Amino acid sequence: MIAEKKLAEKRLTEAYKNAKIEYFDNNSKYIFFSDCHRGDGTPSDEFAKNQNIFLFALEFYLNNGYTYVEVGDGDELWEHSNFKHIRLAHDEVYALLKKFFDSDRLIMLYGNHNVHLKYSNYVEKNYYKFYDEYNEEEIELFPGITPYEAVVFKHKNTGQEILTVHGHQGDRMNDNLWRFNMLTVRYFWKFLHSIGFINPASPVKSSERIHKIERIYSHWIKMNKIMIICGHTHRPHFPKVKELPYFNDGSCVRASGIQGIEIVDGKIMLIEWRIRTDSEGILHIKRKILRGPEKIEKFDLRNNKTSMK
Repeated sequence: MIAEKKLAEKRLTEAYKNAKIEYFDNNSKYIFFSDCHRGDGTPSDEFAKNQNIFLFALEFYLNNGYTYVEVGDGDELWEHSNFKHIRLAHDEVYALLKKFFDSDRLIMLYGNHNVHLKYSNYVEKNYYKFYDEYNEEEIELFPGITPYEAVVFKHKNTGQEILTVHGHQGDRMNDNLWRFNMLTVRYFWKFLHSIGFINPASPVKSSERIHKIERIYSHWIKMNKIMIICGHTHRPHFPKVKELPYFNDGSCVRASGIQGIEIVDGKIMLIEWRIRTDSEGILHIKRKILRGPEKIEKFDLRNNKTSMK
């Protein structure tokens, strides 16, 4: 535990020091989603069941001026070696993401399941453009895009910082040993996954691993006095009163719907989009605030003297 804690703290510090800086103010609007795990449309594709909810939510954020921040594991590149198959299976999603990109409102981070995006050659080959076989021409997708391991959101007026990472940093099997873990997923767990079994190296079904990650990240927050937004565990989290500012945006593959973190008007909240029925039994996609909103400055440990655990 001590060794893993030191590793995680080292990795988080490295990520923080090398992070892209994104300046924001109280007029900025952001939506943070992670862990979409977009696949190829086959039974192992967890995202497929929530694609329509995701598209509806994305349209809302596009039309209302939000910047979309994908906090890692957007594409399931461990199970599927060919990104082309993922793009074809979710063509409408990438068409919407391109609209965010073209309006300079797309920030993409990589996680463990799409760590391939840390390599510029892979990104250029797969994400800059694609070949449209029907029209027999190359189409631009995200030309020149740079995915990041970490982004620090820094308030223009107060200087408050928010470190955003996927959350696998320091999770040994999903960080240092990701190549080995990827092979077991691609050639073994992928097939068991499609019938409901979960890879034991994943933190998703292990409350012990989830709580360990949360404790380690909370300790880093306490030492560095910087709030964190992450994903990886698929467990949404919004700090209670006097808790350290550890935020987790959940995932887009839960049966209940998709969770995310919104920052708007200088406030932060945990939200969920889900399918519900009205009084006539008609299905609707609804947005629900799970926790918050709270002023972001409340979680500024460097300027806020309120004690937190």
